[in-house]
Amino acid sequence: MLDIPTRAVSAIKTKSPSPVDAEIGGRIRMRRKLLGMSQTDLGAKLGVTFQQIQKYEKGTNRVGGSRMQRIAEVLGAPVGFFFESSLSQGATVEESEILSFASTSEGLDLIRAFSKIQSSKARRQIIGIAQTVASQGTEH
Repeated sequence: MLDIPTRAVSAIKTKSPSPVDAEIGGRIRMRRKLLGMSQTDLGAKLGVTFQQIQKYEKGTNRVGGSRMQRIAEVLGAPVGFFFESSLSQGATVEESEILSFASTSEGLDLIRAFSKIQSSKARRQIIGIAQTVASQGTEH
């Protein structure tokens, strides 16, 4: 049987991303994608590799204060935007799922397209169609 020191086990356990780090990373990813910026582009502007950006976005590596300030500047958002955590504000599971979807490529494409529709009537019709399709999907 292996005799692994408690410190080593604790260090292994802390390697997984914390929910807060993952959520901050998700908001970095969402803002970057919303601007149409690649991980490589963001990394170049910050002086880090795209792999480091991936680690920030997954929450694998924590973002330090000065780096967070620079990310906010590059992405044109206030630092507070990245800390508006649905987890810490008691959001429901559904609200958290919505935020997660909004940060995907599909979600961002949908948001971009929908925001370009100027007719409120057309927007309401699209919402109605989406709700109908969604309700049919849950009935099966």
